[in-house]
Amino acid sequence: MIEVDWARLKAHELRALANENAVVILPIASIEQHGPHLPVMTDTRLGQEVAHRAARKAYGTRPVVVTPVVWSGLSEHHIPFGGTLILSHDTFRRVVRDLIDSITRHGFRDILISNSHGGNIIAMQQILDELSPLSEATLVATTYVTEAGEELSQHLEDQPGVMHAGEAETSMMMVCEPELVDDSDLGGLASPMDGNKFLQAGKGSYRWRPFAHVTENGLAGNPARSNVDKGEKMLEAAAEAVARLICDPETWALPNDLRLDCTGGVPFRD
Repeated sequence: MIEVDWARLKAHELRALANENAVVILPIASIEQHGPHLPVMTDTRLGQEVAHRAARKAYGTRPVVVTPVVWSGLSEHHIPFGGTLILSHDTFRRVVRDLIDSITRHGFRDILISNSHGGNIIAMQQILDELSPLSEATLVATTYVTEAGEELSQHLEDQPGVMHAGEAETSMMMVCEPELVDDSDLGGLASPMDGNKFLQAGKGSYRWRPFAHVTENGLAGNPARSNVDKGEKMLEAAAEAVARLICDPETWALPNDLRLDCTGGVPFRD
């Protein structure tokens, strides 16, 4: 099997990958509560699994290497349930920025930040907005749940998409860490969640709330429908979607510059 794990490779092997113009996947995730039945490592473990599977799928088209997961993310909203470790927004931004800088200094020029925690999405996009204009690398941000949205939803019975510790994440963890899934009372854990009551105010306005505002047991969805077969299909669907993103030349294409030589009679200065 092709080795895609940065941490398992030797320094000269990583230098060779940089010389081959390999894509680097930098997974970002969280350590946070996932209800009474899943471990706090759930987002980190699933993010790692999807990234490694995607890297192996894409490798035939282009070399890919996956860094260790940034396991500490933005999960303040889960603190009331316990077990959650968080960074401040400023620290999170500095950590991601410094890791991107390290990767770039080694000669890698295409970096995919692959996210597996919803609370990181806005900050991840803001970080890329800040860094991209000045970086020597092309930076792309993805969240596998969104990139593979339709492919994941087709396997779900009781929820429209991947929800926190529900049918989808429980199924995937049954594949990745079966011994850590407490399936003794999955039927009694169902916790339907109205997303409009969580972080939304009015018709389209944002209002922060802790997760305890919408669930009594720390999860959203119905894990009773979870099973290994469904989990394997969803992991494969997520990995396929991320691999397609990596293999698409348009993902890494340099930006266009459609400016004329001048406007209003004044030339542009680069």
